[in-house]
Amino acid sequence: MRGSLAALSLLAGFALSSCDNQVDVVYPSFGTGSLLPETRPLSPETRAAMEGVYAVRAGSDQFGQSVVLQWNGDYLSVYTGTHAGYLIMQGGRLDSVLHFEGYWRYAVSTQTGLVTLTIEGDTGGKYLLGDSTASSQIILEGAYGGDNDLPGTALLLEYVRQIRPEILKEEFWILAHRGGGRNSEYLGVSENSLEMINLAERFGADGIEIDVKVSKDGVPFLYHDTDVNLRLVQKSVFWGPIEDFTFPQLRTLLRLANGEKIPTLDEALKFVLEKTTLSFVWLDLKSDRDEIPLVIPIQQKYLELAGQRGRSLEIVLGLPSEDKVDRFAAIPNHQAVPSLCELDVDLVRKVNSRVWAPRWTQGTQTAQVRAMQAEGRRAFVWTLDVDRYISTFVTDGEFDGILTNYPTLVAYYHYVR
Repeated sequence: MRGSLAALSLLAGFALSSCDNQVDVVYPSFGTGSLLPETRPLSPETRAAMEGVYAVRAGSDQFGQSVVLQWNGDYLSVYTGTHAGYLIMQGGRLDSVLHFEGYWRYAVSTQTGLVTLTIEGDTGGKYLLGDSTASSQIILEGAYGGDNDLPGTALLLEYVRQIRPEILKEEFWILAHRGGGRNSEYLGVSENSLEMINLAERFGADGIEIDVKVSKDGVPFLYHDTDVNLRLVQKSVFWGPIEDFTFPQLRTLLRLANGEKIPTLDEALKFVLEKTTLSFVWLDLKSDRDEIPLVIPIQQKYLELAGQRGRSLEIVLGLPSEDKVDRFAAIPNHQAVPSLCELDVDLVRKVNSRVWAPRWTQGTQTAQVRAMQAEGRRAFVWTLDVDRYISTFVTDGEFDGILTNYPTLVAYYHYVR
C-alpha cells in the first residue's frame, strides 16, 4: 500500500464536485521528473536522527518560524502552525547527499504545491549517514512552488533540537476524524474510506475515528450521513436513507466522492491491523438500527487478532447518545467491552467506558479530566479544529487525546512544546 509519491498524489488539476459548488483542486506530483527513483533508502537510524524541531530560515512567511519533522513509515511529515500547513515527502540518498520530494498543503484551504529539499554532505548529510567526525548541524535547503509549478521559492530548515523525550513518552492520542479528514478538506480521497485511513499516519495521527452504519441486510459499513447524497458519493442510480439498501447494492451501485468503494467495518479494521501502525480506533455508532450486537463481534475479532500478533491496538465503541448507552447497557457483560462515552461522567461510570469524550466547546474541564484519570480512564475531546483552541488544549489542558480534522496542526502544537 506504500506506493510512489506520484501514484499516491492522484491526478493534478482534478476538479471535485459537491452538491452546491465546484472547486478546482490540484494534487501536485513530480511525476516522471522525480529524482527519488535514483536514490537509495534511508536507514531507520538516519530517519530517527532527523526528527525534531527546526527553525525556518527561509520560507517563514509561508510556513511560520518553526516546524516539526517526524517520520511516519516511509513518509517524512513536516508540521507547521501556519494555516494548519504541512509537508509530506519521501526521501533517499545519493552518496552523502539526502534528497526529499513531495508536496505542501494548507489544510484550511486548497493552497498547495510541490516542494524539494536537500541535506548536503557538509550540512548534516555525512553525520546522518553515520560519520561521527562530520558536522552535526542539519540543514535542509530547497524550494517550494504553487500548484504543479516547479519549486522556485527558497525554503531552508535548520535543526534546533530534538522533540522533548518526555513528550515522546507521553500517552497522548492524536485522532483523525472520519478516518483522516472530511471531504470538505479536499484530500483527494474520501472520508471513511480505506484510502483515507491509509493517509492518517502521514498527517501525524496515531488513531482514527470512523462512522458505522448498518445495511438493510445487517452488514456494518463506514458512512457518515443518513442519506445517499452528493456530499459523500458520486452520482447514483438511487437516493434516500442509506440504511434502506443491502450491502451488495451499496457495493455495486455506489462510489464514494473520489471513486472508492464503501468499506465494511470488517474491511476497515482488517486494513488498520494489517496495513498501518495506528493504535486506536473509535467506532462512532451512527446507525438508526441497534448496531451494537453486530459491531461487538467484529470489534472483538480484531482485538483478539491484534493480541495474537503482539500488536498494540485499541478499538472502542463510541456511545454518542443516551439511546446508544441504554442499548449498550442491555448487552450481557457490557462493562468488559471497550467503549467510549461522549456524555456525562455518571454515564461513563454506569457502563464502565474506558474513555470519556466531551465536546471541546465545554472547555478544558481539568477537574473532571483528572477525576476520570484517577479512576484509570482517559479523556479525549472532540472535534477540535480551531487553531488557538488547539494550542490552548495542548498547552493548558490535561486531556489524553484530541479528535480533529487537522491532525497535523495538533501534532505541531504537541511536539513543538
